[in-house]
Amino acid sequence: MNRPVAIACLAVLPALASSPTAWEMNNYRDFIAGRLTGLSLARDGKLTVAPKLETVFDSGQPVIWSLAAAPDGTVYIGTGHHGRVFRIDKSGQASLLWTAEQPEVFALALDAKGALYAATSPGGRIYRIVDGKASEYFAPGTKYIWSLAFAPDGALYAGTGDQGRIYRITEAGKGEVYYETGQSHVTSLAIDAQGRLLAGTEPNGILYRITAKDKAFALYNASLPEVRALIPTADGAVYAAALGGSMSRRTFGGVQSIQGVPGSVSVSSTTVTVEASADTQSGIEIKPKPQAAQPQPAQAAPAVGQAAPPVETTGVDKSAIYRINPDNTVETLWSSKDENVYDLLVRGGDVVFATDNQGRIYRLGKDGRTALVAQTNEGETIRLAGAADGILAATGDLGKLYRLDAGQGASGTYESPVHDSNTVARWGRLTWRGEKPEGASLTLRTRTGNSARPDKTWSDWSEPIPYPGGLPIKSPNARYIQWRAEFTGAATIESVTLAYLPENTPPVVRNITVIAQLTSVSNAAKAAAQTQPTSTYAVTVTDTQDAAPAPSAGTPTQPVTRPGSEQLQIVWQADDPDGDRLSYSLYFRGEDEREWKLLKSNLFENSYSIDSDSLADGRYYFRVVASDSPSNPPSTARTAELVSAPTLIDHTPPVIKAGAPTRSGGHIEIEFDAVDATSPLRRAEYSLDAGPWVPMEPTEGILDARREHFLLKLDGVAPGEHLVVFRALDSANNAGLAKIVVK
Repeated sequence: MNRPVAIACLAVLPALASSPTAWEMNNYRDFIAGRLTGLSLARDGKLTVAPKLETVFDSGQPVIWSLAAAPDGTVYIGTGHHGRVFRIDKSGQASLLWTAEQPEVFALALDAKGALYAATSPGGRIYRIVDGKASEYFAPGTKYIWSLAFAPDGALYAGTGDQGRIYRITEAGKGEVYYETGQSHVTSLAIDAQGRLLAGTEPNGILYRITAKDKAFALYNASLPEVRALIPTADGAVYAAALGGSMSRRTFGGVQSIQGVPGSVSVSSTTVTVEASADTQSGIEIKPKPQAAQPQPAQAAPAVGQAAPPVETTGVDKSAIYRINPDNTVETLWSSKDENVYDLLVRGGDVVFATDNQGRIYRLGKDGRTALVAQTNEGETIRLAGAADGILAATGDLGKLYRLDAGQGASGTYESPVHDSNTVARWGRLTWRGEKPEGASLTLRTRTGNSARPDKTWSDWSEPIPYPGGLPIKSPNARYIQWRAEFTGAATIESVTLAYLPENTPPVVRNITVIAQLTSVSNAAKAAAQTQPTSTYAVTVTDTQDAAPAPSAGTPTQPVTRPGSEQLQIVWQADDPDGDRLSYSLYFRGEDEREWKLLKSNLFENSYSIDSDSLADGRYYFRVVASDSPSNPPSTARTAELVSAPTLIDHTPPVIKAGAPTRSGGHIEIEFDAVDATSPLRRAEYSLDAGPWVPMEPTEGILDARREHFLLKLDGVAPGEHLVVFRALDSANNAGLAKIVVK
C-alpha cells in the first residue's frame, strides 16, 4: 500500500548525481497529463482500452455548435462560421441539408413530427427545415438566439440575447416574450418532467424555473457567470453545467457581425465573443465586462484568422457541475480550475460530460468519482447527445462528429508527457505494473531527444519492450524521454517506472570578491594590556581645571595605537546544478609569478581570510577550484574554477618631500613632491594650524600618477609661527604626511 507513494515521493526529490533516480507514473494525476487515444483512465489511475470512439462525420467546418438526434437515428448538426446544417442518416451517410444567410447556427431542435428548426445568429432568426427546404419561422428581433426547446404542447421556446428574453412561439410568425430574465443572455433551455421550462442565463449564472408567462422562480444562483447546459431527470432533479472563471478567449474573426460590425450595438454589461470553446447550446463564451456601470458599445471582432490572446485567472474555478435536488438543495458534483465543461448527459445514474481539454469525455459515477472515458484529441468537445448505440459527441477546432459506443474498443495507445532529467542521462530499465490477460497484449516503447518538445531531431520509437519486468532502454542517452504504451484487448496499466542515471554536471563558480577590512586589537594584545601593571603616567583634571603635578618619574609620551591589522577576505559564490555538496581549494599568485600557490584546500565554506601583511606590495590573483567530489566517486567527480580580477596590495604610504617655505608678508609658498612605489596617487590636501583639510591639485592639473608635484600658495596669513601639514593618499588609501613650520 505504501510502496507506490514512497516511490512517487522519491522521484520528485533532488537526487545526487551519482545515484540513479526514477520517474514513476502511478496515479490519475500523473496519467491525465499524457495523450490518450482509445483509452480510458479510471480515478484510481488505471489505464484501460476505452469504449470504441469512431469518427462519424468530418464537417470540414471550424466548429459544430449544435446537435440534434432524431428517434430514427438521423443526426443533424449546425456549424460555424458559414451557417451550414448537415444531415447524417442512420447508415452514416452525410449530406449538406441547408446553408443559412447568417454565419452561425447556435441551436437546433426537432418537433414531434420530425421537422427541424434552426436558430441562426447574428440577426437572430429561426428557420423551419423540411425536406431540405427552409422557411423563416420566427424572427424575434434580437441579436442572438442561443437555445431552443420544445414543450409537450408543441410550443417552441427560444432563449435570446443580448436582452435576455425568452420567447414562446406557437406557429410560424406568431410568438411573444414569455419571460424577461433581466440578464443579458439566455444560454440554455430545457423542459423538466413536469413540463416546466428551465432557463440558464449569463452573466450572473442564474437558473430559472418558469411556470407561466412572466412567472419564474430562481432555482440557483451559481458562483460562475454562465449556466451552459441543463439536464432535468425524471425524479425532479436538475443537473447544470456552469463556466466562466477563466476569461480565456479564442475569438473567431469570421463572425464579425456578432460584434456589431459594421455598426455598433450597446450592451448593458456584457461583451459577446464567439470562441472555439463553445457553448453547449449556443457556442458563445459570454463574459461580463468588469465594472461596467453604463451601457457600452460592443467592440468590433478581429479580422478573420486572428485570435485574442488568452488571459487566465488562476486559483479560481473555471467550471462546475451542480445537482439541484427536488427539494431545491444544491450539490456541487465536480469543479475544475483547469477545464471548461460544455455539455452533459445523464446515463444510467452516471453523469457524462465534455470539456475543452483535448476534447475529453468524462463519466461522473454515483460514488462521486470521475473517470476519463475517452479523448477526442480535438480542441474541445462541445455537444453531447444520446444515441441508441452509444453517445454522440460534436467537437470544435475542428468540427467533427464522433460516436462513443457502449462496448469496449479493440485497442488504444497512451503517450506519456515528456520527462526532463535536467541533463543528459543514461537510461536504465522501463518496468510497469498491470494486467495482460490471455488474448490481450501490452507493449511499451521509448524515444529520446534534447529539445523540450518531440521533433524530427528526436530518436525513432524504440523496439517494443513487452515484459513487465522491463528491459534496458535502447533509446540514445539524452536529456528528455517519453514512453508510449500500446494496448489491445483487456490489458491494463497501473504504474510505469523508468530508471535513469543523470550525467554528473560540473559545478559553477559564479564570482570572486576580495575585501580588505581592519581587525580589532588581537586577543593577545588585549590580554597583555590586562596583565600589565598600572601605568605610571596619568593626567588628572581637578575642579580648578589645572593638571595635577606630574610624578617625579617624568611624563612619558603616550602613543596613538591603530585599531588592528588589515585582513583580506576572499569570498566566492558557487553552486551545482545537481545539488551536490561542494568543496573548494583556494590558490594565489603574484602578477609577475607563473605558478599558483595553495592557500587552503578542503574548504566547505565560501570564504577565507588571510593577513594582508603576509603579501608584499603588488598585484595578486586568486583562484577558486570547486569540486563535487563529496557527492560523487572519483571517476565521475567534476570540477570548475574561476580566477579573480587582479587585486592590488599596497601597504606603503607615499613619500613626501617638502621644499623650504618662502614668505613675503601674509603670502606663503611651499613646494611638495609626493611619490608612491606601488599605486597612483588619488588625493592630496593640506591643513593650516590643525584646521580643516583643504584639497589640492598638482601643478599639471590631474592627480593620476605615482609621482606628483604640488605648489601651495597661502595668502592673508597672520604674522607669527604657523604649522602647515601636507597629506597625500594613494589608491590603497595609505597616507603620507609632511609638516612645515613657517616662521
